[in-house]
Amino acid sequence: MTAGETSGLHLTGERTAPGVPEENYWFRRHEAAYHALAPYCRDAVVLEAGCGEGYGAALLARHARTVLALDYDEPATAHVAAHYPELDVVRGNLAFLPVATGSVDVVANLQVIEHLWDQVGFLAECRRVLRPGGRLLVTTPNRLTFTPDSDTPLNPYHTRELSPSELDDLLRGAGFEVQLLHGVHHGPALAELDRRHGGSIIEAQLAVVMGSLPGQATWPDELLADVAAVTADDFAIGERDLDASLDLLAVAVRP
Repeated sequence: MTAGETSGLHLTGERTAPGVPEENYWFRRHEAAYHALAPYCRDAVVLEAGCGEGYGAALLARHARTVLALDYDEPATAHVAAHYPELDVVRGNLAFLPVATGSVDVVANLQVIEHLWDQVGFLAECRRVLRPGGRLLVTTPNRLTFTPDSDTPLNPYHTRELSPSELDDLLRGAGFEVQLLHGVHHGPALAELDRRHGGSIIEAQLAVVMGSLPGQATWPDELLADVAAVTADDFAIGERDLDASLDLLAVAVRP
């Protein structure tokens, strides 16, 4: 069994999925953000714009009144419909959200905006579909730490990555009020793994997978065991040291 078969979706590097030991670090890092943002979805009508494998929308559905999971990828939406019956699922383009104006309380967009060619246009669509007072939840890799030495994103599926100030400016320029801007950091257990793996557990993983097709790399046993043991609780989320954070997490309000 190769990485990706456990989840039922082929791993391309564009999305992560649960149940794949080699992907567990990235899955848990994303899961930590969903847990942090879930309280904003309590009793709400939620649109997840770019739902991927669907695990995040399912997590939000534990708190929300209803969740519409939207993705452009047909295999992804078929997978979500088959595996997460608690969700409403639709295939659609994020450039033109297929929901009525002012019809949702929350738009969730986690680890997606960096994939979009027209980020400004997408945010205009988010503002359109949100009711007044509705919230936009965004997470995205911090450009300053994810691709620190290049204007070209390291991930070939990314179009434009953002620094903390750039994300703040982008949201305010789209007519949102930024209620919260936090960063995701390694907690103590992951800091110890950084130390054990030459200074960075992230770089140790990249050294294994770079140059290999998704799911085809050969992992050292110790590294794979450490990656597979990571939990969402191993990440710390807060407002400290935003420029050094791994991912950015924003809550923005439509006036």
